[in-house]
Amino acid sequence: MSSILYPLDKSIFTEENISKNILPYYDLHNADISMVKFKDTDKQRAVYKISANSKYYSLKKIYFSEEDLLYVYSSIEWLHRNGLYVPNLISSISRNKFVKYNNMLFILTPWIEGIKCNFDNLEHVISSVTELAKIHKCSKHFVPILGSSNREGLDDLQQSTYIHSEQLLETYNLAFKCRDTFSKNYIDIFDKNLELAKLSLQTASKINIDDLSTSLCHGDYVNKNIIISPSKETWIIDFDKCKYDYCSHDLSYFMRRLLKRQKTNWDINITLSILKSYNLYNHLTSSDLRYIIAYICFPQKYWKISRDYYKNINKCNKVAFVNLLNKYNTRVCTHLEFANSITKIMDDLNWQLK
Repeated sequence: MSSILYPLDKSIFTEENISKNILPYYDLHNADISMVKFKDTDKQRAVYKISANSKYYSLKKIYFSEEDLLYVYSSIEWLHRNGLYVPNLISSISRNKFVKYNNMLFILTPWIEGIKCNFDNLEHVISSVTELAKIHKCSKHFVPILGSSNREGLDDLQQSTYIHSEQLLETYNLAFKCRDTFSKNYIDIFDKNLELAKLSLQTASKINIDDLSTSLCHGDYVNKNIIISPSKETWIIDFDKCKYDYCSHDLSYFMRRLLKRQKTNWDINITLSILKSYNLYNHLTSSDLRYIIAYICFPQKYWKISRDYYKNINKCNKVAFVNLLNKYNTRVCTHLEFANSITKIMDDLNWQLK
């Protein structure tokens, strides 16, 4: 693909070299190859669609260690054996689950045909939430294969919310001193975002860590990793970030990505539908619910944009940051209204989910 800029010392990423040096390990010859994704970052990765022998495959260059790959493989196998739609790793001709070449690891899976989960389609959303609940339900006692890395999240939400709230106050002081266009816009909506942070922190302070549900979690449960097949099965792909974590973290991450969009714009009815649908398959405790509400109420985008801006103020594109902040500003009032509503009905909601 001519639009891809390959690193000079990484010519292995060309389709020709993939065909010559990787695919023979899977006994795939004369295949059609097209690159569908390439990221030349610290976590360098590449994805190819392979067509051979009337079948389609996904070849992926991964960025993590063999121990992490064992954990990912363990997770996929566990879910497959529990009836979830996940793409299995295909063995090479030497019966390995990966190919090692030039100190890089490649894995092959079937190519999953279908469409990406459409966040504007409530049926897609509910189906995705149901599958996530099933993943968590069957993985409470997940044990990875011997030799796997120990992937564990379980971060303290109350502590991180407190730290991020304090950083908002510190950023306000920077904005007050700087007084450029970004800073003025930041100050204009500071009070609303501080109120969001307070609501989040108040809710997080009531979480009982011992009451939080844990299981194997996907770690990046967003619509690009959820495929609806032509026969309506919901397939889950890309387990690169999977780990043992709080179920509520996995669900919260999905919900925030959904709700912050313009079309779904902190819709409380969609939120309630998601929580009730998930709860049908995997029960949410009082603390799970508080975790979710605290997570989605915090003004994450406002915190992140301002953090990145002042961290790179001397070299960043200031106009781009102003545009990002202004775009965020258009929905902060709706977010605050949502946060006030959901925190007020939290006890009622917990009763309904029992």
